[in-house]
Amino acid sequence: MLKRRVLYISYNGMLDPLGQSQVLPYLRELSQRGFEFTLLSFEREPESKNADRFKQLKTSLRAEGIDWNWLPYHQKPSLPATTYDVIQGTRYARRLVRNKRIELVHARSHVAALIALRLKRRYGLKMIFDVRGLLADEYVDANHWRRDSLVYRLTKSTERRLFHAADAIVTLTERIWPIISQWDGLRGRNVLQEVVPCCADLELFNFSSSAREARRRELNLQNRFVLVYSGSIDGWYLTEAMADFFAALRRERTDAHFLWLAPRGHERIRSLMRQRGLNETDYTVLSVPSADVPSYLSASDAGLAFIKSCLSKMASSPTKYAEYLGCGLPLVINQGIGDSDMLITQENAGVLVREFTEADYTAAARAIGDFSSDPESVRQHSRNVARRLFDLQRVGVERYARLYAQVLANGAEKPAAAHV
Repeated sequence: MLKRRVLYISYNGMLDPLGQSQVLPYLRELSQRGFEFTLLSFEREPESKNADRFKQLKTSLRAEGIDWNWLPYHQKPSLPATTYDVIQGTRYARRLVRNKRIELVHARSHVAALIALRLKRRYGLKMIFDVRGLLADEYVDANHWRRDSLVYRLTKSTERRLFHAADAIVTLTERIWPIISQWDGLRGRNVLQEVVPCCADLELFNFSSSAREARRRELNLQNRFVLVYSGSIDGWYLTEAMADFFAALRRERTDAHFLWLAPRGHERIRSLMRQRGLNETDYTVLSVPSADVPSYLSASDAGLAFIKSCLSKMASSPTKYAEYLGCGLPLVINQGIGDSDMLITQENAGVLVREFTEADYTAAARAIGDFSSDPESVRQHSRNVARRLFDLQRVGVERYARLYAQVLANGAEKPAAAHV
């Protein structure tokens, strides 16, 4: 069978500092379903530091039918650096399109889509815009930009052109589509659209009783109720609110212990714990390799994540929710983040904190304790929710494969020409 040729562009990089990738699991599975991938990524870590690792991975991927190409990511000054990356990326991608006879370009994020737009106009390619977040609105919600600023207006203008040109749109949530479908560039278009939430490989993020026993013994937590947070702190993540919740939980349960799995900011976490009258026996702060995270989640009893609720986060699908559920954990989350409210209100997969108040923290602390009364059935239920909603193969890969087939079958509306 002749494989359909896809150029996948990831401006956010393909590898994290630990060598893990959110992109490759999808491409590996899709490459088994009749698609041949050329991958272009912009990597934050310099090649000079990673030459051997990059070379080994490129060779390995080539054996799997994935041709990986990378360019350096430039961060500062922001607008000139991004402009430079777009110019360089477009030049490089043009060669790939010609040499690989690309049919479809899949752009992960706004900047990647700007490169894809130029390729579409020049070569008539089909284009999927994978909207990983509302870029301009995220910067406003993070208080980096103002809505009346020039950079915001320029970014929104570019976004309109991307929406207008795309043959298909991917969003992370159901909730955001009715909103952006009425924005300029999409309003009135019968464009193909698919919702692909951030999924997890549930073969990796799976509960292990042996790992639970080993990690709890290692951390001396055999008889503790372990609340875990996995990921970066601050920014969008409400670290102080999470510390406040644990303090409330600790008042309700003297056996409660907070396991922080954070790559950095450990002294910040310790300071927050001290400020709330918690001692070092009440919490553990670790930075662990990505491959070890499932074992620490297995050692826990509930997964916590408080995230800033705002317009841009209506488009967000936190991967950690899928990972927590995959490892059998009930959730403690706040309302208003993407489609996640339904995980509590419809799926009964944990506790929803509606307001960051002492009363709500106490009520949630009591409610999450109820989930520990029958841990085996809770783990099974959490896993079932993860399989139905966040399984990488059954959900993510299936939906991408379906969308690819629709776009390549010329099922999408052809947008009118626009100036680039």
